[in-house]
Amino acid sequence: MSKTNPNHFDVAIIGAGAAGMMCAAVAGQRGRRVVLIDHAGKLAEKIRISGGGRCNFTNVGAGPQHYLSQNPHFCRSALSRYTPQDFIGLVKRHRIGFHEKHKGQLFCDDSAEDIIAMLKAECDAGNVSWRMPCTVQEVGKSGEHFRIATSAGEIQAASLVIATGGLSIPKIGATDFAYRIARQFDLKLVETRPGLVPLTFDGKAWQSLTELAGIALEVEVETGAKKERGHFLEDLLFTHRGLSGPAILQISSYWKPGTPLTLNLLPQLDVAETLIDGKGTIKKNLGNILAQWLPNRLAEGWLKINGFDAGARIADMPDKSLKKLGDSLNRWVILPSGSEGYRKAEVTLGGVDTRELSQQTMMANKVPGLHVIGEAMDVTGWLGGYNFQWAWASGVAAGSAV
Repeated sequence: MSKTNPNHFDVAIIGAGAAGMMCAAVAGQRGRRVVLIDHAGKLAEKIRISGGGRCNFTNVGAGPQHYLSQNPHFCRSALSRYTPQDFIGLVKRHRIGFHEKHKGQLFCDDSAEDIIAMLKAECDAGNVSWRMPCTVQEVGKSGEHFRIATSAGEIQAASLVIATGGLSIPKIGATDFAYRIARQFDLKLVETRPGLVPLTFDGKAWQSLTELAGIALEVEVETGAKKERGHFLEDLLFTHRGLSGPAILQISSYWKPGTPLTLNLLPQLDVAETLIDGKGTIKKNLGNILAQWLPNRLAEGWLKINGFDAGARIADMPDKSLKKLGDSLNRWVILPSGSEGYRKAEVTLGGVDTRELSQQTMMANKVPGLHVIGEAMDVTGWLGGYNFQWAWASGVAAGSAV
């Protein structure tokens, strides 16, 4: 491209979030003339609010098995070429303190701002140009070049990278821009829905359980069957409108409307067997026994909701009743009515169909020069740093190719 025209670039990247900045830094440091365009006034807001403000920037165990996609092998190549260890190396070079919190999840010691500053510094090292805040009005392609009409004038580029994410958390600027561009260039889309999101239950059916709001405990949760089965051992949180916490956020990505969840509130214990076997030796009443295993308020509430007398002695109870109580705790089957939607969802499931893209370069097979990275495509990670690792890996794959 022309070195003299300030609006002519080798690469234009729309979306200055995790994937967009990573791509820009890699391409810029390869000597490409890169411009990053974003409509927001504040840089990388999704990074800033992630991980409670400390940014769960990767997961040491991230692999293809932690991602959902209709084309499950697509993510394998990029993830193998840019691993969590590669990103950790970058973090260490910038002397950012971090720690492992739980199940391989890495967080900044201080602030998510450290990751944003690191990515900005990497972009500066590649002489990346910025157009921000800057809205994109229209994208077209004439001959070899893309023409991007923006509020800061027309930009021309040989390569165009779409890094605008999905529909999650609209209050920080999420839009359907990536999907509009995909349609314009005749790329197929996989239907989108909220992922990593709290689940809600019908008002009347949930009424008796609202008194449990605020209680948290580790549970086993599963839904679906065969290849579509999701199964997690994580913390559950009761809310006024339904269920949340890591267990529910994880399973929500696998849950399909109209299908039930099965929860085991005491995964380490066969409740019915323990109660029936203990009839001759356990002198305590039902309420006290359950309170040994569950949070007090949950033990009390559960017995009441399920019609059991907390003061009853198990020695006086028929095995059938004890089995019913055990099943209610070890195999609680419930049907969500919906979710809290995109406003509370951490990610968007679905997006640009990866069968339209090269797994090596993230380029659209039928539109030379057009690349899609990050959350805009149909690759969605589990909770726990996996989605950031996909942003880095897909960003590097495109940044190395443009």
